[in-house]
Amino acid sequence: MTLYIDGDAFPNLLKPIVHRAIVRLALPTFVVSNKRITIGDAPQITYVIVEAGADEADHRIVEMLQEGDLVITADIPLADRVISKDAHAIDHRGERYSTENIKQYLAMRNLMETLRDSGEITKGPKPFGPKDAHAFANQFNSFLDRHFKGGTHG
Repeated sequence: MTLYIDGDAFPNLLKPIVHRAIVRLALPTFVVSNKRITIGDAPQITYVIVEAGADEADHRIVEMLQEGDLVITADIPLADRVISKDAHAIDHRGERYSTENIKQYLAMRNLMETLRDSGEITKGPKPFGPKDAHAFANQFNSFLDRHFKGGTHG
C-alpha cells in the first residue's frame, strides 16, 4: 500500500500525525501539490510538484494510484475517482469515503456549488481545529492497523 497526500490545503495540524505514521511503518508516501509544501523529511516520502492549474494534483494522484492505496484529501471529486479505482480515501476531518457514502457527499457538494453559483450565500466549513485533527488521527491509525501490511509496528 502507498499513501498519497493531496498536499494543496493540507492542514498543518495533521503533518506531525502523518509523519509519525510514515516513519513508524516505513510507509511509501507521495505528497502531490502545485507548490512546495513539506510534512517532514523521511526516506519514504517523495514530494511531487505538478504544474499550477485546477485539478493537476488530482490528475497526478489518480494516474499514480493503485488498487488498495490510501489518499488523504478533502477534495470530494478526487475521493470519488479514488473510490472508483478500488482505493481508499480519508478527509482531513477523519471521514472515510467509501462506495456506500461517496455519491451522497458528491451530490451534497454539487448542490452547495450550484447554490453558490446562483448567488446564494452559504457557510463554508467550520475552521479546522484540534478536535478535527484528533478525529483524523483516530481514523487514519485505525485504517493503517487494518490495511497496512508492511514496515514495523510499534
